[in-house]
Amino acid sequence: MAYTGGGGAPPPTPPTPPTPPSGPPPPVPPEASWGGALRLRVSRRMLWVGPAAFPLHNITRVEAFRLKPDRAAALLRFLKWLLVAVVIYAVVNSLSDGEASLEDGGGPLLFVVLVALAVYLGKELFEPAKPVLLVEMSSGSAVLVTLPSMEELRDIAGLIAKAIDNPAAEFSTVVRQFNTNNYGPVVNMNGGRNNRGINL
Repeated sequence: MAYTGGGGAPPPTPPTPPTPPSGPPPPVPPEASWGGALRLRVSRRMLWVGPAAFPLHNITRVEAFRLKPDRAAALLRFLKWLLVAVVIYAVVNSLSDGEASLEDGGGPLLFVVLVALAVYLGKELFEPAKPVLLVEMSSGSAVLVTLPSMEELRDIAGLIAKAIDNPAAEFSTVVRQFNTNNYGPVVNMNGGRNNRGINL
């Protein structure tokens, strides 16, 4: 016997939940063929950065800012390599029974090494802050990419933020690799702002 309620009408039928789109999953977007560029794309609730994919629901923070170089670490590296150069020179000098004096060719070599280290230090100390886009995940890892324009990075950050709340949002753009000696084109950091070098 069907339930008719007080007014004799059957209860309203609950709305049918939307069915997910059928078809194959989105293809991995290829990296751009020109050097230093990455395709950044939002498609079907996924953020693609080059060949890497991140679910939009795992993103906890998107921010565009200027990343200042870690000048203290640069100075520490300079002192470390200076110490290594002096120790190597001292060892070579002692093994040659003091014959490799500064006047006999050891001096110019040490001078060249010191000049190279000073140039490297100067480059790192006076490097300007770079505009970057940080996308941080709920796991604490993060991805950094860059472009010359802060405005473009802010626009991309806004598009990603809108896509988090809008399941139908999709877009595609090109960003630049953020190159470091440790991580290569896409930087995976642990801890976001707690990493040295991000000083806002």
